[in-house]
Amino acid sequence: MFTDKTLLITGGTGSFGNATLRRFLDSDIKEIRIFSRDEKKQDDMRKAYASDRLKFYLGDVRDEASVSAAMRGVDYVFHAAALKQVPSCEFYPMQAVKTNVMGTENVLRSAIDAGVERVVCLSTDKAVYPINAMGISKAMMEKVMVASSRNLEGFDTTICGTRYGNVMASRGSVIPLFVRQILDGKPITITDDQMTRFMMTLDDAIELVLYAFEHGNNGDIFVQKAPGATVGILAEALRQMLGKPDHEIRIIGTRHGEKLHESLLSREERAVAEDLGEYYRVPPDGRDLNYEKFVDEGEKRLSTGEEYNSHNTHQLDVEGMKQLLMKLPFIVRLVNGEDAEMELLG
Repeated sequence: MFTDKTLLITGGTGSFGNATLRRFLDSDIKEIRIFSRDEKKQDDMRKAYASDRLKFYLGDVRDEASVSAAMRGVDYVFHAAALKQVPSCEFYPMQAVKTNVMGTENVLRSAIDAGVERVVCLSTDKAVYPINAMGISKAMMEKVMVASSRNLEGFDTTICGTRYGNVMASRGSVIPLFVRQILDGKPITITDDQMTRFMMTLDDAIELVLYAFEHGNNGDIFVQKAPGATVGILAEALRQMLGKPDHEIRIIGTRHGEKLHESLLSREERAVAEDLGEYYRVPPDGRDLNYEKFVDEGEKRLSTGEEYNSHNTHQLDVEGMKQLLMKLPFIVRLVNGEDAEMELLG
């Protein structure tokens, strides 16, 4: 489906963009456009990949004119640009709104105007029952995505989304932090060792986006079924793999904006979700502003269902966590005694 097509990745200098490039640059895709506001990271990517099919567009999703300029001639869009750090979004919530909500509106409007065929928006488990500014802004991003997908009859554009949990070893994630603390002889700092998170690799995230790209209809949100693990299990697996089974673990307490468990599907979404085996598909709410029929007749299953979260999904033990960690190239290098300094620097 990507043969002779042009793909635009917003926020393309991040972990997802780099992984997508490694996946696609050797294919028969016509062109990949990286759209971001970080000229330093763009220059690093330009030198690292040195491909004529890779084009760079400097801009910001907050600036619709820069988005529209990059969108001309594009067939497909992966919208990954976002503010993702929980603490920074807590202190600057309007910055999260401007990038995650209004920026998404700019991307989708430009894509529709440019006649882009398919757009996949990337979201996070923190958008389900959100308790922090980052999660709230991503939940609103999903609402903007679904709203923009309505009334596209006669247009060539299909807009859908994905939602995934913790991407292991992505920029800002906890695994490089724990590894660095072990290598530097510092205590592993854990907020709560019983806190659970979904565990996915970057390859899993790309597979989810590609599945949504191929199968999504307007307004769909796709979720990949993923295993979960406690943070304590993760730390113990890393200690054993790096040959430091007695390395100190220090419990520091839950940070502001953190949940004990993360959810990928709310109870209401799981009640209507389609089970596709490895994935869930959440269709858009097809109601309009005429709500009378929904007042007279309710939906019993919304009261009896259960959310899909990192606690009630399949739980990894230490050995299972170690097997999953060995899918990360920099962990393999560390286990083999090789240098992985660049990955640890982010």
